[in-house]
Amino acid sequence: MEQIFPVMRYIYPVELSIHSDDFFMNEALKEAVKAYEAGEVPIGAIIVCNKRIIARSFNYTERLNDVTAHAEMQAITAAANYLGGKYLNECVLYVTLEPCVMCAGALSWAQIGGIVYGAFDTRRGFSTMDQKILHPKTKVTGGVKEIQCSDLIVKFFNEQRKL
Repeated sequence: MEQIFPVMRYIYPVELSIHSDDFFMNEALKEAVKAYEAGEVPIGAIIVCNKRIIARSFNYTERLNDVTAHAEMQAITAAANYLGGKYLNECVLYVTLEPCVMCAGALSWAQIGGIVYGAFDTRRGFSTMDQKILHPKTKVTGGVKEIQCSDLIVKFFNEQRKL
């Protein structure tokens, strides 16, 4: 089966397994499209616990005029509120761009169980600094649906340069 992300005008094959990294990254991409449509940098995030999505978010930095309102930060808060506790050690964050150092620090404090990201951030991603910033038990996977995640961000910034 194929899914179309209308903003990108590309058709990408989608794996149908409901509990796969591809499935959950597509859900994060849906959040990124919402950010794109709102004029925000198109980064989306979801948090999954026991194979259920418990939090969804995208960047709100422009809307809130807050440089800390990254998709990951919003998702951490929503997940902690949903679970009624600050530790997310049984959860996995799916995010369309590698988290920055600020978000990686927050994810460390939340003791997130896993991080799965799409596009690599070679300028500001946490892995450019030191992966030891994360909690020692956090499992990290990068490059899931990397092209789709990257394409949306590149499209956004190309359009911004034309304005």
